[in-house]
Order: sequence, then structure tokens, then C-alpha cells
Amino acid sequence: MKNPIIFQNIPCTLVTGFLGAGKTTVINQLLATKPDDERWALLINEFGRIGIDGALLASSQDNELEQKNIAIREVSGGCICCTSQLPLQIAISRLLSEHHPQRLLIEPTGLAHPRELILQLSAPHWQTALKMNAVITVLSGEQWQQIKYRDHDGYQAHVRDADVLIINRYTQLNTSEKQVLVEWIAKLNSQVKIIWDASELTASEAIDSSDVHSSDKFVANKLVADASLSTLNDQLNQPSSIISNQRKVSISNHQKSMIGLQSQANSLATVPSSSSFTDETKAQTSADSDLPYRYHEEQQDFQLAGWRLPAHYILNADDLQNWLLALLSWQRIKGVVHTSDGWLQINFNPGSLTTRTIDPQTDSRLEIILQLGNTVDTHAADKAIGKSETENDAKASSVLLDWEKCDRELMALVI
Repeated sequence: MKNPIIFQNIPCTLVTGFLGAGKTTVINQLLATKPDDERWALLINEFGRIGIDGALLASSQDNELEQKNIAIREVSGGCICCTSQLPLQIAISRLLSEHHPQRLLIEPTGLAHPRELILQLSAPHWQTALKMNAVITVLSGEQWQQIKYRDHDGYQAHVRDADVLIINRYTQLNTSEKQVLVEWIAKLNSQVKIIWDASELTASEAIDSSDVHSSDKFVANKLVADASLSTLNDQLNQPSSIISNQRKVSISNHQKSMIGLQSQANSLATVPSSSSFTDETKAQTSADSDLPYRYHEEQQDFQLAGWRLPAHYILNADDLQNWLLALLSWQRIKGVVHTSDGWLQINFNPGSLTTRTIDPQTDSRLEIILQLGNTVDTHAADKAIGKSETENDAKASSVLLDWEKCDRELMALVI
């Protein structure tokens, strides 16, 4: 038998944020700063069963992750921090054992309360394996403008448990609104470091080579954007005061169980040969191999549905977008889909509808999250067709989708 590999002090960073805040964009920014000679690993926790985020990241990295020494593992089907530590422990253990990364990034689902994950990673048996650096949280200025977000406990929870707060999508805020935002943040977390993501300044700046002032403005904005990215990258090596403080509490409160916890530490050195979580994942992968495949379920206050379709299914691009936006109370839509406009990456949230062309994939994947109640529901589609928020709220709280009908409607889009 091979001697187990003991991992110690692997730098680890949590990138948190509410659903649709822009975590994937920030992670892409961090991955872009990785030194060529370092091995990094990324653990993505998806709320649904179909892995989309990994495909989105892989596409954005031009499918050269292996050459760039970046390993991605997805844990789908719910929050890794809501039930037991086993899924999280297995996922991290396998990433460390199989890929030997020099740095680990963890992106929990946007529907999770980060406090639960922080409590897990503060347990004594993680202390030697992982060196927990600053918790980076992404906050969307567009979301914050809406009272349904900023008054929602799940939205506020991400701010409370952040060491660093990356604020994006804020260009529409005036000076007064920015000040109100900063004051709102201070009430929740007076110690958090705020970084204004300036990358969108250059992205939105159209340059006319004959316009000296426009060119100068672009150069100035790029300098600001580079500075904010450098500041963000520096946080990868800053220790987390949030987790450090929680670890002290965890050690103090669990002295009696130290023997049991220490016995678990050995599991960090090897990949478990079998477990209920591993077997369930394998069974799911096997069951999903026959396409087309669809699931739907309810978790917490949300309905989830996802589809995997064979690559040769081509969907009408315009009709697909119209169909998706017409769904009642949608909170997030993600996908990599073969359409009449080619292979498209779809990434919709209430404040941003983005699509872009990507390289061909092995299959099409589409996942939607709908709000069951009206606490944080979405009005984007109804605004587009002139319906009031009151009408939408009534429907959102009373209507559950007919998924068989949705299947037929989606298949009708295949050309």
C-alpha cells in the first residue's frame, strides 16, 4: 500500500455571494492572475444537479485548463454545507489527492448561508490541511438597489461573513447612492474591506481612435481596473479574520470531541474508496448518460429544473430566449446550448442577460432556478411585457410550473 499523502497549509479562498452576484466573473479574474508554474484547484458547489458553472468556466478559459494547471471539480445537487461534512470532505480530499494543487478556491452555491461553510472549515480537523485566507464576497450594485434583495436575510448573510467585499455592476449608482451602499455595508460588517470592481469601466468604454479624450479616459480607466484587480489578487494571501475567529470558538466549544475529530483527520490524506455520497454521484452520472434528460425538484424556497440534451439537438436561439424569459418568477438561468446561432453560453440573472458564443460542447445543458414565494422573486420578464409587480407577485406565490408542459415547449424549439 502507498503511504498516504498528508497535505498541510494549502492556501484556500472562499468566493461567496448571492445568486447572480457575479462570482464566476471574479473567479475568472483570479484564475487569470495565476502564475504559469502553479497548480490551482477550484471546487464549485452547484445547487442543481446539472453542472453548468464548470462548463462556463471551462469555456471562458478557452478549454485549456489542463495546460494551465487548473483543476475543476463540481459538487452538484444541493449545498455542501447544509447536511453533513461528508460531501465537502470527500470533494476537497479528492481534489488535493488527485491534483496536488498549490492553491484551492471554493465557490459555494449562491443560495447557501456562508456561515454554515465557515463553521465546517473552522473545525479542528481542517486546521492543518487548509490555510484559510480572506473570504471574498461578491455584491452586485444592481441587486442591492432593489429592496427585495437588500432586506433579504440570505442576501445580507454574505456581507456579514466577508473579509473582502467586491462590488460590481455599480456604474449606474450616483455618488449619494454609493455612500448609502457603504453605510448599509458598515451596519452589517464594519470590518470588511471594500474593493470597487473597475473592470466594467473599460468594458463599457468604446474608443474612437480619433477622439483623444476618449482614448485618455480609456487609459485612465484601465489603470484603475488594473489596480483593483491587483488589490483583489493580493487578498489571496491575506489571512481570514472571520474564519480565524470562528476557529478559536470551535476549538473552545469542542474540546470534548477532539478525539473523534482527530480520527477524521486521516481521511484528508486519502481518497475514500466508497461512500454513500460517492456512490450516489456515480449512480446519478450513470442515470444521466441517456439523453435527453430532465429533472425538477424543490429545495428550500426554490424550484429547480435542468435539462441535458444531445449535442445534435439544435434549438432556435431567439425562441429559446423568449421562452426562458417568459417563465414565471425565474431567479437564475444558466446554460451551454447548441442553438441556431451556434453554441451559446447563457447566463441570465434579473440584472443581467448575457449570451456569448463558445466552442462546441459534448452536450447541451440548461438549468433554471425559480422562486417559490415572493420574498426575492424576479420581475424582469413581466416588466418586458408590461405586467405590474403586484400581478407577478400573486402569480409567483400561487403558480407551480407544469414541467411536462415545459418539456414539450422546450422540445418544440428543436429545429
